[in-house]
Amino acid sequence: MTKKTNIFAYLKSDFASGLVVFLVALPLCLGIALASGAPPLSGIIAGVIGGIIVGFLSKSHLSVSGPAAGLTAIVLTAITDFGAFDVFLLSVIIAGLIQLTLGFLKAGTISNYFPNNVIEGMLAGIGVIIILKQIPHAVGYDADFEGDQAFVETDGSNTFSSIFGALDYVQLGSIVVTLVSLAILISWDKIDFLKKLKLVPGALVAVITGIALNQIFIATGSSLAISGDHLVSLPVPKSIGDLANFVTLPDFSAIGNSKVWITGATIAVVASIETLLCIEAADRMDVQKRYTDTNNELKAQGIGNLISGMIGGLPMTSVVVRTSANNNAGAKSKMSTMIHGVLLLICVLSIPMVLNLIPLATLAAVLLLVGYKLAKPATVLHFWHQGKYQFIPFIATLIGVVFTDLLKGVAIGLAISVIFILRGNLKRAYNFRKEQYADGDVIHIDLAQEVSFLNKAAIKATLSEIPENSKVIIDASDTVYIAHDILDLIHEFKTTRAVDENIRLRLKGFKEAYNLENSEEILNKVSVHHREEAVKRFENQQLRKSEFAEAADVLDRND
Repeated sequence: MTKKTNIFAYLKSDFASGLVVFLVALPLCLGIALASGAPPLSGIIAGVIGGIIVGFLSKSHLSVSGPAAGLTAIVLTAITDFGAFDVFLLSVIIAGLIQLTLGFLKAGTISNYFPNNVIEGMLAGIGVIIILKQIPHAVGYDADFEGDQAFVETDGSNTFSSIFGALDYVQLGSIVVTLVSLAILISWDKIDFLKKLKLVPGALVAVITGIALNQIFIATGSSLAISGDHLVSLPVPKSIGDLANFVTLPDFSAIGNSKVWITGATIAVVASIETLLCIEAADRMDVQKRYTDTNNELKAQGIGNLISGMIGGLPMTSVVVRTSANNNAGAKSKMSTMIHGVLLLICVLSIPMVLNLIPLATLAAVLLLVGYKLAKPATVLHFWHQGKYQFIPFIATLIGVVFTDLLKGVAIGLAISVIFILRGNLKRAYNFRKEQYADGDVIHIDLAQEVSFLNKAAIKATLSEIPENSKVIIDASDTVYIAHDILDLIHEFKTTRAVDENIRLRLKGFKEAYNLENSEEILNKVSVHHREEAVKRFENQQLRKSEFAEAADVLDRND
């Protein structure tokens, strides 16, 4: 359940974090628009709508929405195929309507099935990508500052080749600005006398310092001066009429084009999955452990894309990079993301010439720190110590996200997690033991609390290996649910093979009928003796430690 919060209750901290997110979002909005082959202002429009409209409608306290790098390839291909940006905008509107429908159909509940290790692997992978992508910009090579998160870039190069290529274009002034900005950002929360300036975010100080340093370099004619190619680049309207010319409206005459509908459906599906992943990640980051209504989030995203398409904006999703920056900056409520949207709107309309003085190296420093916090070595070690069943899906997701893309990386992690779950189910189907007696050995097969069709192969193999003339007890005393397939298998063994091979079989604790009950009903029937198994069931459902203790108390009372 989502905890209600007064969005004005933390205005001071939310304004500071909103300012940081604004500084991070500004170049990304522009870069993603350029990478998508769309007008630069379309990225800003999506950022403003994502901040103000989606931020207001969303129940998430930390998530920040805007144009997403994960949609870049889809958008670029669609605009190229249509030959017109205004036709593409119709697809954005259709995507919004589909997302709105998915929200009412409660499709957001699929986010509950993303394992924690996969979500953490995704976050760590995004962190690694941020670091790798920002290294060229930190040293002054900004030719591809487009927010592209893919390992293989649009020009055929890859992340590593871009890093090595950047060494041929090193700009010393950018390195100086990056190092100074990093020093400010790292020390801002660690040096005691600076902590007193909590109302002023370190990122803002870093940006102002970066601008000041570069202006000094320019004024003194220094070779360290950073040129316009390495600064933020916003369109500067000379009048209200110019601003209107920057905005593109959708072409509704293309409504009968099937490609428009296919593109809209594709955007809706990809954007919804990325949003749900980010929402799950945002809830994991939240120190107050608040939960987001994912169905409401799909509705909010749908309305946001609908409006964005109507006024010339790119499609949007909830975005991990901006959400992480928001969390790291100390955001407490969704007011932060709304403030970032308002700042985008105000600054683009009023002071684009000032924003165009910001060195991209300063923004790279902000993102480098965000990336490190997402991919800290401590996180990797944490999953390493939890064992292979937690670590392998985590590291596979991390590597998959870095070398393919977010959705493929998560799919790899989920596939491995499912394989481990299936293997675990096979092993936990029953307990096999043999007891020795004077008149012969007795084989005991104690069935687990739940025995599903997934366990059929393991039980079948065990029954087939029982030798002739054996004594066998199959005990279902503690079993709450047995699949019909398993009951048929045991019945066939009893009536056919046991008779043919002189196997003395005793069935113990079986009921006349079994119904698949939900987890709560099952837990209420579990004895204290099986508390450990009950706790594992809770863990598989991703409940936190406090809920484990509560579950144990329920078991004590019901015992």
